Amino acid sequence: MRTSLLHPLRAAIAVLPLAILSAAAKGDAPEAIDFNGQVRPIFNNHCIACHGGVKQASELSFLRRSSVLAPAESGEIPIKPGDAEHSELMRRVTADEDERMPPSDHGKPLTAAEIDILRRWIDQGAQWDEHWAYVAPVKQDPPAVKRDDWCIKPLDHFILSRLEQEGLQPSPPADRRALLRRVTFDLIGLPPTPQELNDFLHDESPQAYEKVVDRLLSSPAYGERWTSMWLDLARYADTMGFEKDPHRNIWPYKDWLIRAFNADMPYDQFTIKQLAGDLLDDPSIDDLVATAFHRNTQTNTEGGTDDEEFRVQALIDRVNTTWQVWEGTTFGCTQCHSHPYAPFDHDEYYKFLAILNNTRDCDVAEEYPLLAVPLKDDDRPQAHELDGRISQLRQSLFKQFQAVGDEVKWTHLALDQATMANQNTAHLRIAKADDGVAEVLAEGTIANNPVYTLEAPAPAGVDRLTALQIEVLPTDPEAAQRTPEAGFVLSQLQGFVLTPGEKEPRKIDFQVVYSDEAEPTLDPAESLKEGGFGWSAYTRFARLRSAVFIPSKPVELKPGDRLRLTLHQDIVVDGSLAMFIRRSRYAISGSDGWPKWIDSAQFKSQREALAAANEKRNQIASINLPIAEENPEISCRHTYLFERGNWLNKGDEVQPGTPAIFPPLQKDAPHDRLAMARWLVSNDNPLTARVMVNRLWAELFGVGIVETLEDFGSSGQSPSHPELLDSLAVRFRDDMHWSVKQLLREIVLSATYRQDSKASPELHERDASNRLLARGPRERLTAEMVRDQALDVSGLLSRKMYGSPVMPPQPEGVWRSVYNGASWKTSAGEDRYRRALYTYWKRTSGYPSMMAFDTPSREVCTARRIVTNTPLQALATLNDEAQMEFAEALARRMEREGGPSIDEQAKWAYELATNQPPSPATVADLAELYREAVEAYKQQPTEMEKMADSAESAARALVANAILNLDAALTK
Repeated sequence: MRTSLLHPLRAAIAVLPLAILSAAAKGDAPEAIDFNGQVRPIFNNHCIACHGGVKQASELSFLRRSSVLAPAESGEIPIKPGDAEHSELMRRVTADEDERMPPSDHGKPLTAAEIDILRRWIDQGAQWDEHWAYVAPVKQDPPAVKRDDWCIKPLDHFILSRLEQEGLQPSPPADRRALLRRVTFDLIGLPPTPQELNDFLHDESPQAYEKVVDRLLSSPAYGERWTSMWLDLARYADTMGFEKDPHRNIWPYKDWLIRAFNADMPYDQFTIKQLAGDLLDDPSIDDLVATAFHRNTQTNTEGGTDDEEFRVQALIDRVNTTWQVWEGTTFGCTQCHSHPYAPFDHDEYYKFLAILNNTRDCDVAEEYPLLAVPLKDDDRPQAHELDGRISQLRQSLFKQFQAVGDEVKWTHLALDQATMANQNTAHLRIAKADDGVAEVLAEGTIANNPVYTLEAPAPAGVDRLTALQIEVLPTDPEAAQRTPEAGFVLSQLQGFVLTPGEKEPRKIDFQVVYSDEAEPTLDPAESLKEGGFGWSAYTRFARLRSAVFIPSKPVELKPGDRLRLTLHQDIVVDGSLAMFIRRSRYAISGSDGWPKWIDSAQFKSQREALAAANEKRNQIASINLPIAEENPEISCRHTYLFERGNWLNKGDEVQPGTPAIFPPLQKDAPHDRLAMARWLVSNDNPLTARVMVNRLWAELFGVGIVETLEDFGSSGQSPSHPELLDSLAVRFRDDMHWSVKQLLREIVLSATYRQDSKASPELHERDASNRLLARGPRERLTAEMVRDQALDVSGLLSRKMYGSPVMPPQPEGVWRSVYNGASWKTSAGEDRYRRALYTYWKRTSGYPSMMAFDTPSREVCTARRIVTNTPLQALATLNDEAQMEFAEALARRMEREGGPSIDEQAKWAYELATNQPPSPATVADLAELYREAVEAYKQQPTEMEKMADSAESAARALVANAILNLDAALTK
């Protein structure tokens, strides 16, 4: 459970209406008590720990009005609206220590002011308001202000109104150099070029700045900058996580993000495609790639792990991430109990989890299901057409298979022999089920690669075999509904007919296999080959599974013949856990429907067409990407509440749904991921637009209107400008039609954004974090921007976009991969100098210089990077191998382009790195550093040779390194 960095009461006081604050300062009581601003913080501070969502002592919770108006366990009514004198709450908070609430060992007693607030609130009728974040935003008219001429955009009125109430004035506009640097980094993550700076400084038109903004928004680098932000939310990494942390091919998802941002994909569609692109009508390859958002969850490939346990862990992560990213809500607190501070019940967590619980993936190294993503964009239309044709043919053939199966009669085999090879402590047992059918049960401790040999007499009255049916059942079907059983893989099936008097058995030439799914993850036909994957329930199953094996032609059966089946099971999951059949039954059919079907012109034509389409698809160079895919209806999972969050301790079954405090899912549609995604971006959802507006605001100003981006609940910070947040949210959704570019344009063109960032000592003392926005933002560059700026000013930056991750230089010995043998192989050519966005990201060993600048490991969703300031950052920019290479390249540029003297070169490089001209004193200091370094390198030629071929070149590189490490260079 994440809590606010500030006390909830303090957080609420920070944004109380000015009238209330003024009255409180005078000691006067305001006429009306504000529940959310004054009462709820008292409950959160003093009451919720014992009377909240986790613990409800005396059956009383201060999260809901219905609870405080009903008799508690004692029979007393805590709150009687309009009658504070007879409300038990007032008696208990004013009682002697023996009865006083909260008890002395649970916290301090309420202050006289807090007691007075509660008394007046109850006497006024105990009006109860929902927390502001759960009430739909309403578009607000810009407030009237005294300096209307200062305002450029509607948002400026909200900012100025608050400043005027606080007795503050906005800062003057930033100078053009500072403004261009700020907006260029904010919108594309790179510094302006000297030419761009020169053009802006000399453009005297009224639209000069507006033209800059439009140019930046149309730059391809825009998508790269905003993708960097989204990767923290998506917990993107190029590895699977956990101890082994092996490689994962998921970079096409990152490319999708870049294209989506550059195309200004509306945020509602951006949301729907990532959460449910596979459920759209005729989804494109891009739609499927987008669903990799929720395949960024970790996969545990360590030995001895339970794949179902870690599938559930990934599922829980998806629930928590969805609520963090789109709702800014700590919904994960309800995994183990009802939410301590919000009206979310324990069972509501699992109702939402049920929506996400039906995807096909499982916790295995193969990462099924996979999409073959063409490496060339030009191949995508053909690949999409082929994928559609392949799916259509599979569905058609499956329907034909079902039609034949519905008409045939099956005769179960009366198995009388069952043996298991390759085992020492296991055996097969034949038992009769309740319906009299013989079943084969595997018992004991079964090691890898078991081989079953089963025999049965040919059934009386069946004179030929046209199909074999194998059914695999859970050993305990009822328990399997709650916790699926370990699955199986039939690697190879062989069938024989044993005829008395004949030395050699006749081999049954099985040619066609169909299982009970039209498009299974693994191809059942592979079980007719030697080894590998075949017909399966991989890796868990909860219902009867069946497959039908059809020979190329009917197999004649004579009286006295016996049937022998050999089942090879060669697949193990991580940790050497064998995948084998534990309970099964077998039947044959003599119907002529099977041979007629596979001999029909329609079947042959469609099979040939399917084989040809598969061959063409396989010829398209592609990379396999993990994606989301829904289970077929026949395999839908059941979802149960986890008692105290324990996945092994399941309670009642739950149905898909959303918390009751929000509007429900659409009634006339399946309650699946698509319905959930549309619910998130519907007009009824009070949070989605607010959360995205707040996130973009924080990216530009360094702090959100709600500082706790991850927590819009009552335990998080309250908005500094609530009316502004609501107005921007409604306009973003309705007027801008979810256009991120329009919203960013609106903000960066505002007078608020254009302010100078200088703060007087008085203003800094009063508002150090700039919540009131009486000045412009001045923030340190992000980790990605630190690298990208150094690459850019050094002249090394590659503008190559998209593609697989790269490995720029990093310190030796940092990247050690246990168990998988992977190594860091420094990229050559321009890949060595690509933007930070493309750097290979290993969860257990992130790129060191970026980790030093607060890039998260991305094991889980990170809604907000907490900015730090440590000596490690200076050590990275001064000593990192890559940074030194950038400095050496910048030094060469200084010599080529900066002028003949070191003073001119230092001045040129300083302005290139900071976009500001240096003072004469700064130039003198840099020149002095150069001269001292020259002398030092002449005395230490060995050190000099590490950087350059002369003392002068080495000293110039040292000056360049110092410039890249200046605060002015590391700040936007």
